[in-house]
Amino acid sequence: MLSGWLFNVCFFLSVLAARTVALHAEQFDEELTLRPLRDGKLAARFSFTTLLKGVAPRNPERLDEDDDSQHYTLFPLALGQILREYAVTEMHLTLNAGNWAYDRWGYPDDLGVSTGAELWAWMGEGGPVTVDDRWKGLRNALAGLFCASLGSLDEQRTTSPALTFQPEGSLPRWNASHQLRHATLPSEHVCTENLTPFLKLLPCKARSGVAMLLNPHRLFDADWHGLGVHVRYLDAGVEVRLAFQAVFDPVRLSSDKRRDWSLRSVFDRTIDRACPVARSSEVRVELLPDSAYAITPDPSEIDGNRATYAVKDRTEPLDVAMRWPGEEAFQYPIEAAPLSPLSVRRTLKGSSQSDAQLSVVIRNNLPVQVRSSYLETMPWLVEFYLHTLHADIGGVPRDDLVSVISYTAPVPHTRPTLFQAILTLPPKTTLHLTMDVTKTFLRYTEHPPDAQRGWDLPPAVLIPFDFGEDPIQNHTTSPGTSAKYARPARPRRIYTSVLLVDLATPDFSMPYNVIIMSCTLIALIFGSVFNLLTRKFVLVRLDGDSAEQKPDVK
Repeated sequence: MLSGWLFNVCFFLSVLAARTVALHAEQFDEELTLRPLRDGKLAARFSFTTLLKGVAPRNPERLDEDDDSQHYTLFPLALGQILREYAVTEMHLTLNAGNWAYDRWGYPDDLGVSTGAELWAWMGEGGPVTVDDRWKGLRNALAGLFCASLGSLDEQRTTSPALTFQPEGSLPRWNASHQLRHATLPSEHVCTENLTPFLKLLPCKARSGVAMLLNPHRLFDADWHGLGVHVRYLDAGVEVRLAFQAVFDPVRLSSDKRRDWSLRSVFDRTIDRACPVARSSEVRVELLPDSAYAITPDPSEIDGNRATYAVKDRTEPLDVAMRWPGEEAFQYPIEAAPLSPLSVRRTLKGSSQSDAQLSVVIRNNLPVQVRSSYLETMPWLVEFYLHTLHADIGGVPRDDLVSVISYTAPVPHTRPTLFQAILTLPPKTTLHLTMDVTKTFLRYTEHPPDAQRGWDLPPAVLIPFDFGEDPIQNHTTSPGTSAKYARPARPRRIYTSVLLVDLATPDFSMPYNVIIMSCTLIALIFGSVFNLLTRKFVLVRLDGDSAEQKPDVK
């Protein structure tokens, strides 16, 4: 009896020691950044970062061997198993709803603001399983984990634009190089069924910490919202960062049209307690210069134009509020300079259902020359005529401003269109790019259920490089090739809006009309014939309707 008791005690102590060691090998940090915008809106970004120290991504050459057992305390187990199963070195998944207004809101805190779903990953080559097979398994596993239609990101939407999507972390020094896979699905929308599995990956879920403010009723009422899952390999270990961004409109929610806001008014909640396993838990508010505002309560620290609240140091619920006492009602700015260095507008012109013209207008808002890369990834439904590419400024042709052109023609039902180029933008000028495109004539079985609505085309990506930086020399690979040990600086991406293309669509109402007419005629004919064959018609005389009347007898 005593030996059994001692065994249980020793077992409990060993488990406790193992959990303590695992806890020290992992660290979790969370923060909420609130940024008032000049148009009266409020940008909010939730960031939950978990670092698994002292580990590296799985080598794809060892996929045929049994992997080590994964014991996580803070690191999301469901996501970690997927990363190990398919030997993913770096992965970025975003699900967004709406268009980010760069001119009015500036750069977002998280750059992945593409409309719909976007998934890109760096994976090592070699081993018993190819990169394409692991890419297929990765997107299907993530589709099941986040309840999203990521399984539709098949080879018809997959490209390898290595010049635009460079690794944000380190790549392990294996013998084999790495390859990039990128795919977008602009018609995918984010909703509560995506937020629920997102919250389950957090160590404290939504029960404590800044995650308590993730109220779906308020998040999905925002002007723009989206979530992201980012995995990268650093020198310290593997980092997983879960992010949620939203742009709220306090003026719309206010009865007196003021831009005052608080955590209670925006999220309908407050932070009641900190996450107990978080190493740091902070709420940061960016302060506006030259603005008569009042912020409550007093922040724990003010560093320049940023106020920081340490959630772990507070013993009472935290409700940050920012008010402008001198304003009776918010006045929207009529004319204001764009907050982004480049302004992009992309349209698809033409009324024909077979031919169109792609028009891109790029405005350099800076007084200096800017070089940038431009990326177009179109499904095979739309094909470019590269020889019609034309660039002009103010009606004057300037073909010298477009260089390093890389074009991959589409293959029907197999491969999308990939177009990359380096643009040189003179200061304070507007560059016009035009290119003729052709629309594919689809079979009637290839149309979606809402064929009359049209097809969503993915957004283009524009990356302005730093001044004096050569994007070609600083990049270790050419477009569409693999990378080896690359770790360049993190570029800032600008996404254009999604395009809606109208393809030649058959009249799907005709089969419906034929079916309805045929069913009606068959019903009438069958009903009449069936009645004639099965019914017996007899003459029934009523007493009051007899033709012969009997005489009265007295």
